[in-house]
Amino acid sequence: MVLALAALFLIWITIHQVMAAYEQKKYPELGELVEVDGKNIHVYTKGEGPDTIVLLSGLGTTAPVLDFEPLIDEMSKSNKVVVVEPFGYGWSDLTDKNRTVESIVGELRTALIKLDIEGPYILMPHSISGIYSMYYANKYPEEIKAIIGIDPTLPNALEYFDESVPTMPKYMSYIAPTGIARLALYLSPEDFLPIANEGTYSEKNIKMTKILSAQRGYNKNIVNEANEIKNNIEETRNMSFPSDLPVMIFTTNDGKVNEEGKSNITFYQSELRNTSLHKLVPLEGHHYLHWTQYKEMSKYVNDFTKAFAND
Repeated sequence: MVLALAALFLIWITIHQVMAAYEQKKYPELGELVEVDGKNIHVYTKGEGPDTIVLLSGLGTTAPVLDFEPLIDEMSKSNKVVVVEPFGYGWSDLTDKNRTVESIVGELRTALIKLDIEGPYILMPHSISGIYSMYYANKYPEEIKAIIGIDPTLPNALEYFDESVPTMPKYMSYIAPTGIARLALYLSPEDFLPIANEGTYSEKNIKMTKILSAQRGYNKNIVNEANEIKNNIEETRNMSFPSDLPVMIFTTNDGKVNEEGKSNITFYQSELRNTSLHKLVPLEGHHYLHWTQYKEMSKYVNDFTKAFAND
């Protein structure tokens, strides 16, 4: 019985690998591939305008270009919008380098520079990318024009809420290469797709999201990134938003308050208090606010950038 199951599993792995090879040829990258440290990073660009907005994805967002698509389409009407998919995400390669904040930001900068995408940039990080944006803005302040966060993780969040750092067991890195992610997708496809109104994402987008989730879900880079969170927070613990840096943060208006009266809103208020130009925008929705609030967010972005347009 055990041998039979093992044989079936090996057959499934082979089927998965054949399907993945076919899918990669049928659905090539949507943007450009640029070599960074001997591997390819996928960069997607859309629109033109006075500002270059660089969208940065949250942990485990399998295909950032596809996930951000509605927001990209809205903001690119009056801005240049760029998505740099980190190693292990979307159409980018896997890497053997640890997912430290130094590596992630260094790879991001290299990709932008190699493609002649000129700054200063407006970084627009979602979730864990708030840590990377904080590092970028402190290490290379001349390259950053503003930060606009989407429910971003910031270095002081765990201490503020007295929470522990989440981790992922290393065995999860085998989910993608063994085809387990593909099986999970067949059983429960909705768990891999954005929670959005019908028509927000095209059928082609949804199909590609499923395909990339089957190929890349919880790969070794994502697992390693999750397990580097503690170190990356420690590396940025003493960093804060530069006082002269415009910062706007979108956050969920979920009304959750802990026993000490703390909420995501009070936390962000404390983080923004020393910046001369800032705005906090609570919106109804999921942690992935751009799934449903992309039109409203785009309007806020355009209005906010006008405030420092001539700086």
